[in-house]
Formats: sequence, structure tokens, C-alpha cells
Amino acid sequence: MDTPLTRLVGVRCPVVQTGMGWVAGPRLVSAAANAGALGILASATMTPGRLREAVREVKSRTGAPFGVNLRADAADAAERVRIVVEEGVRVASFALAPSRELIGTLKEAGVVVVPTVGARRHAEKVAAWGADAVIVQGAEGGGHTGEVATTVLLPQVVDAVGIPVVAAGGFYDGRGLVAALAYGAAGIAMGTRFLLTSDSTVPDAVKARYLAAGVRDITVTRAVDGLPHRMLRTDLVAALERSGRARALVEGLLRASRLRALTGLTWRTMLQEGRSLRHGKSLSWSQVLLAANTPMLLKASMVDGRTDAGVMASGQVAGLIDDLPSCEDLVTRIMREAEETLGSLPSS
Repeated sequence: MDTPLTRLVGVRCPVVQTGMGWVAGPRLVSAAANAGALGILASATMTPGRLREAVREVKSRTGAPFGVNLRADAADAAERVRIVVEEGVRVASFALAPSRELIGTLKEAGVVVVPTVGARRHAEKVAAWGADAVIVQGAEGGGHTGEVATTVLLPQVVDAVGIPVVAAGGFYDGRGLVAALAYGAAGIAMGTRFLLTSDSTVPDAVKARYLAAGVRDITVTRAVDGLPHRMLRTDLVAALERSGRARALVEGLLRASRLRALTGLTWRTMLQEGRSLRHGKSLSWSQVLLAANTPMLLKASMVDGRTDAGVMASGQVAGLIDDLPSCEDLVTRIMREAEETLGSLPSS
């Protein structure tokens, strides 16, 4: 299927596997790329050295294009951009809008820049700064999310910018791909659907928890880090919602200490990043600490298999997924379903 997305990044299918922390590692990214999708490596939970190793591991597993997801507000963002450029990565994606300078550096090196946005004004801003495409995530998507549904947000952005728009939030099959294309998108991006594949390294017990969830078992809460965060409803989430400020502060300090040991970040850097998260938002310092170490809560579940001690970011589509195909089978099925859906539409 030929779309502006496939032409821009050189993939066979207009499908993107998003950069999920602790989930989108070399195995999943290379499997998605080999299946014809655009795999995105999640780098926020890696040291720069590990990022370079992970990029090289993906390249050893596939010759297909892939990308790296970066945190635009990270203290070492420039170093990570340099690694992306030096290693010849095809695409750089961002969870937050990158600066004009970062976009310029990447584009000068021939890297395709694809930020993720949750509002029309953000899409307009990064497009004006030179972004090559945008991923638009509606409220149905997992992790940090907004309040506007994909079906409302997507056409707004398509009408506002002149670059390819990729739809995210609520997609898991070929019918969704056709719907996104009908809205004017150039493809779809999926996180939860790729998490729930046999190529994902997420522990089986965690995958089973996702598969058992119904649509109403997925909630949006501010209890984890003070920002709207879509995830599975668990006992831990309920406990965080009940806990007072003092308890949240203690838990935040403990998890921040573990994150510091894992990533090598200094306390000063963590506080700087915390201040950037706090800017413009009415967050308490306990919430800032929780925001800074949310990766540790995700690691507890996505790596350690602790469904009792971690959070499980999830799109609403988890309530509709009941199998664990390989990435190859998933992408093949999506493309077949899309063709069948298009073929079943009444002719004019």
C-alpha cells in the first residue's frame, strides 16, 4: 500500500510501531521492521551507550528502515541526536515537540523527523519548524494522553498541516487503517497492539493481564505523576489514588533513587527535568518526583513482571485484543483486512 508515509520513510506498509519505554527494544523493533512496518526504538530508558548498542543490534537483525524515539526535553538530548545521526538511523520520533534547533540538526543529516502531538496547535508549530510528518495521538491512546478523541483530533490536524499525518489512539486492525486513511491520514501508529505480540519481550503474566482486560478495565488517572495517564486499572493504581501527599513523596524519592542508579543521572539533572515537567502545571513536588521516575513503575511490570508493583500503560483497544500474533502475522493480517474492507465498500 503506497501512501505519503511509506514513501517518506521507505517502509512497505503504512503502519508504525510506537516507541514504548521498556517494551520497544531491539527484538520488537526489528520484528516490526521485518514485517514491513516502521519500528521505533524507545531510548528514554537507556543510557546513551546502551542506545548506541541497541541501534546496532536492530541493524544486525534487519536491513529495513527503523526509527528512534527521543525525549526532546532530556538533558542529554543533543548527545542522543548525535548517536542517531552517526549510526545512520532513518527516523527520529519525539514524544514532546523538539526544538527548532534539534529538528534542523536532524534534517541536515538526512534524518526524517516525526514528532508525536496531541493538539492541532502543536502540529502546526512543529510543521512550521520543519518536521517531516506528525503522529497524532487521540485520547484513546495509552500512556500520557489528552482529552480529544482521535476521530475529532485527526481531521483537525490533517486540515491544518501540509505534511503526512499518522493516526494513533484506538487502532489495532485493518478496519482502523482504512478509517484513518479516509480521514486523510497517511497511516496508523499502534503501541498496545504491538506490545501484545509474540515478539514483545513483556513477561507472559503481564500480557495475560492485558488480554483479560475489558474496555472498562482501562482508566485515565493523575495519581501516578499528576498528568493524565491511561493505563490498566490495578490495585496499585487504586492505592496511589488513595495515598496522601507524604506517602507519595516517600515513594517518589525511593523510585527516583532507583532510576538514578539505573540511568546514571545526577540528582541535579533529575531535579532540572522535574522542574521542566512542573513548568506550567500545578504539580506538587511529590508528583514531580513520581513523574521523573514513572519509568521505574513501568519497568516493574514491563520488565520484571510485577503486575502488583508496576503500572501498565494501555490504550483502550486492549479491551478488544485477545491474541498474541507475531509482528509478521499482525501486519499481514492488518493489510489483508484493509484490502477486504476497501473491497466491501459500496462503489459510487
